[in-house]
Parts: sequence; structure tokens; C-alpha cells
Amino acid sequence: MSNEKLNIGIILGSTRQGRVSPQVGEWVKGIADQRGDANYEIVDMTDFDLPFLGTTDGSEPGIAAWNEKLAQLDGFVFVVQEYNHSITGALKNAIDFAREAWYNKAAGIVSYGSTGGARAAEHLRGICAEIKVADVRTHPTLSMFTDFVNGSEFKPQELHLTHVNAMLTEVVEWSGALKGLRG
Repeated sequence: MSNEKLNIGIILGSTRQGRVSPQVGEWVKGIADQRGDANYEIVDMTDFDLPFLGTTDGSEPGIAAWNEKLAQLDGFVFVVQEYNHSITGALKNAIDFAREAWYNKAAGIVSYGSTGGARAAEHLRGICAEIKVADVRTHPTLSMFTDFVNGSEFKPQELHLTHVNAMLTEVVEWSGALKGLRG
């Protein structure tokens, strides 16, 4: 295997006004950048202006740019918040606008919500299986009650640092192992 560093995208799973996913994503990226084991970048779905699937002929430039960005990445960390026991419609829509760009890559999940976002993460795991993304076991869960002030200011407990680092190790290891399958 090459000594070239892997490229891991930290995908913000919400496009909602007032979302806290950018705070969580920057926190994950800060931890990740200290490791030096891969190139990490924030991938914000709002930058791609994706239409709703089924309402377009697929010619919008954001769709091609989204697929190009995903194709450049070796693995992912999804920052997922729980809405009605699942992931956001925007994240599902964005996932569905790509296919081959996901194949044979690995992903970790950092979730948050009243139950740590566990139900959203479980739904995302099933989706990942369908798009040939191997999700790693370690899953940091953040509580809206203990890791956020007034539901809007992210103040993570220190105990999450160990879980995030373990998840990132798994994402890098699996992403490297799967790289050979992508040719």
C-alpha cells in the first residue's frame, strides 16, 4: 500500500437553518487533525445546492460537484442528528444523488439527539450497507441534555474524546483496507 495519506470527509448531515452540525463537525475535525494519520475535511451539503431527487433531470451542477467530491474521498465521518427517529431528509437525498462514489469505502458516525442520535445512526447503517459503505463499530453519541447548552451551543464532555479517536482509527484502517477494492 502507498504511503499517501487517505482523504476522509466529515459530512455535515443537516442543512437546516440554525443547525449545530457545523459545531460538531469542526470539533471532530479538530480532533482528527491532531492525529496526522489522514487528510480530513468538512463536507457541507449546503455547498452543493442539491435539488430534491425526482424533481430534476439531473443536470444541476451541484449534483456533479457532489459526486466529484465524494469520489475524491477514501472514507467518511457522518455527523448525524436525529429527526423523528431517523436521519434528515436532506442527508438521505444527498446520499441518493450518488452511487458509485460511495462504493467500497468506510464510514464512522458521530450522532446527537435526545438519545444520542442512536436511532438515526442505526438507520444510516442500513443505508450504508446498501451503498457499499462499511460502517465502523465505534460510534460516539452526543446527548442534547449533557453536550449542548440550550440545544444550540455545543459543549462536549471530555469522555467523548476517547470514542472519537477510536472511531477515527477504525475509519482510517478500514478506508485503507478497502482502497484496494476500488482499484
